Amino acid sequence: MTDFRTLPLKPALLASVETLGYTEMTPVQALSLPPMLEGRDVIAQARTGSGKTAAFGLSLLQSLDVDTIRLQALVLCPTRELADQVSKAIRKLAATIPNVKLLTLCGGMPLGPQLASLTHDPHIVVGTPGRVQEHLKRGSLHGGGIKVLVLDEADRMLDMGFSEAIDDIVGRIAKHHQTLLFSATYAEEIRQVSKRVQRDPVEVTVETPHHETTIEQRFHEVEPAQKIDALAQLLGQDKSQHALVFCNMRKDVDAVAIELDRRGFSALALHGDMEQRDRDEVLVQFANRSCSILVATDVAARGLDIAALPLVVSYDIAHDPDTHTHRIGRTGRAGEAGVAITLVTPRERPKALNIEEQLGQPLPWQPLRLAPPKGKQLNLAPMKTIVIDAGRQDKLRPGDILGALTGDAGLDAKDIGKIDVFATRAYVAIRRDLANKALERLRAGKIKGCNFRVRSLH
Repeated sequence: MTDFRTLPLKPALLASVETLGYTEMTPVQALSLPPMLEGRDVIAQARTGSGKTAAFGLSLLQSLDVDTIRLQALVLCPTRELADQVSKAIRKLAATIPNVKLLTLCGGMPLGPQLASLTHDPHIVVGTPGRVQEHLKRGSLHGGGIKVLVLDEADRMLDMGFSEAIDDIVGRIAKHHQTLLFSATYAEEIRQVSKRVQRDPVEVTVETPHHETTIEQRFHEVEPAQKIDALAQLLGQDKSQHALVFCNMRKDVDAVAIELDRRGFSALALHGDMEQRDRDEVLVQFANRSCSILVATDVAARGLDIAALPLVVSYDIAHDPDTHTHRIGRTGRAGEAGVAITLVTPRERPKALNIEEQLGQPLPWQPLRLAPPKGKQLNLAPMKTIVIDAGRQDKLRPGDILGALTGDAGLDAKDIGKIDVFATRAYVAIRRDLANKALERLRAGKIKGCNFRVRSLH
């Protein structure tokens, strides 16, 4: 049943669907639209390009009462670019319904025009969490009539540090509303958000075609003395590589990270002997692409959820098959392709046989011809992290930082990466060649009207 006409949609919306040339529902639309149209909360695993925007757009327009001039639907997006895309898509779907007022409210944009637009309540608001929260706090946006709340690309919003803003927004809008949550991954953090903001949600997971989730495994036998050369050669094959390297011992984590750094790689170590703040900073840099290679123990890498991680290397083969499975599952997420490489010394062959036994098929062994070691080659990460010595305790939000960088600092939003706000400090990734300029401008200017200490991480 993939024909839109099988759904109880208003004639105007069916006309929009036909005008836009939508012939059949995509899998995520076919599974999520029926419960959404019934008013149920839905948590859906869906990527960009899956048709999710049309799904929640049709659902919220179906419940819209145009004659009631009040805010009835709120869509939260992680970035201004996505909010603009979503707004355009909903406007197209609403083209056949007269007098629908939709506003886009994002940080990094002047507040004045937004306040002027809000003198009359819109029916629908699409925006970023920081700016929407600001308008709700000011009273310029009234959330008492909201019937539908959509969290689009929720995993990215959490990555950007918007968790508290989302909770605050939910506390400021109508208590009884439908919540639709869309995320590319079902990480534990997403499930926790769902528990807090949803009531008995219908869970929608679209099976990804098998070839899209394939993880290519490779096993290479190497002598112990050749391991570091083999690792450097494998990592050096793609200079933009973002890779997670596993070692079994903490001392080896440090030794491998130091040696990779000496050879020109952007590598950092992560293990349980490190102070919590240092661990946080390492994870922030790896997630925001300021560090290309993370060398870690299995325990330290737990809870690490990087969606687009193309390569995982077991520098030391895992002690048991379950740990090996857990390691390789860090790549190939959210429909991305992934490669998992395992280096095995002759003495470690029995561990490889245990993995083979659990897999029930021969391991994909490949010969590795080692080239002579090259001199130091710079494999710099694409981003650099700037630290602001202020955080949630100072009421600092990602939107404030983005606004300062795109405003007085004169940067383009596309040159700014992930923003993480902790209790007493904030981290922002800037394109490496623009990081010094951003640092100078932030030091010379103000963030949210205040002067904060700003520095960069190596």
